[in-house]
Amino acid sequence: MNDFPDIHPSRPELNLLTPSGWVDYALLDSGNGLKLERYGPYTFVRPEPQAIWQPAASQESWQAAHAIFQPTREESGGHWQFNKPVKESWVMQYKGLKFRVQTTAGRHLGVFPEQAPHWDWIGKVVHAARRDVNVLNLFGYTGLASLEASRAGAHVTHIDASKKSVAWARENQALSDLGNKPIRWIVDDALKFVQRDARRGVKYDGLILDPPKFGRGPKGEVWEFYRLLPELLSACHSVLSQEPIFICLTAYAIRASALSLYYSLQEMVAGFAGRISVGELALEEHSAGRMLSMAIFARWESVTILDAQRKVI
Repeated sequence: MNDFPDIHPSRPELNLLTPSGWVDYALLDSGNGLKLERYGPYTFVRPEPQAIWQPAASQESWQAAHAIFQPTREESGGHWQFNKPVKESWVMQYKGLKFRVQTTAGRHLGVFPEQAPHWDWIGKVVHAARRDVNVLNLFGYTGLASLEASRAGAHVTHIDASKKSVAWARENQALSDLGNKPIRWIVDDALKFVQRDARRGVKYDGLILDPPKFGRGPKGEVWEFYRLLPELLSACHSVLSQEPIFICLTAYAIRASALSLYYSLQEMVAGFAGRISVGELALEEHSAGRMLSMAIFARWESVTILDAQRKVI
C-alpha cells in the first residue's frame, strides 16, 4: 500500500513557489504600481498593480531603466518609451534552455520568469516516470514548458492560438539545441483541439494548462476564463490516459483564489490516486526581499510519481 492515497482535503494548505535558478533575470524592485526588472543586459519598468507599497531601491536605479512601458486605459494596450538603446531581440537562458526575448506591444517580453518552478517540476516528473510519456501543453505561448518536458523525455503536443507565438516557440527549440526532440507545434483553439482529440480517442499522460483571462482562437473563437474553463477541464479529463502522471494549471490576472483552481482540479482528477498542491507563483525582490504574487496555480501528480521520487530520495 502506498502512503499517498487519493485524499484531497477540503481545506488545502496554500504554497508559495518562487524561482531560485535564474541568472539572466531579476526582479530588482517594485512599488507604486510598478516593477523594475532585469532581462539579460537590460532593465525595464512595467506596470504591476499588486505592488501597492513604496519602492525600496533608489530613484536613480529606476530612472536608469532602458525602457518603460506606458499603458493606455485599455488593459493590454500601451507603448514602450525607450531611454537607452535596446536590441530588437536578444537571447536569455534558464538552466540550459535558451530563448529569444524582445519587447512587445502587449508589455510582455516572451517569457514569464515566475513559471520557472513549474518547468523544474515538469522536468522532474517526466524524468521520474521512466517510460514513454505524452504531454499536452495548452496555451503554450513561447514554449519553455514544452521544451523542458521534451528535454526530460516526453513527446509533446504544443497548442497556441497565435501563429506568431508558435513560430517563436519553434525558434526557442532550435536555440536550445532540442530540434531532434518530438514536439508537435500546432496553431489551434485549445478547447476545440481537446474536444477533437477526445472524439478521436487520443490520450495524454501529462497536461499543462496556462489559460488567459480572455483570448481569441485563430478563427476568432472567444475564450473567457470563467465561462469556459469548466468545459475545458471536462474535455481534458476525457483525454487523460489510464495512468496519467501530472497536471499543471496556472491562471493570471483573474479575480479568483488558488482555492478555485484547487477544487476544479480536485473534481477533474477524481478517481486517480495522487496529490494536489496549490498556491501562488511569486517573484522575490532583490531590493527588500518582498514577495510579488504573479499567478495562482494547482498541480496534481500521481501516486506512481510520488513513490518514484520518494525512492530516489
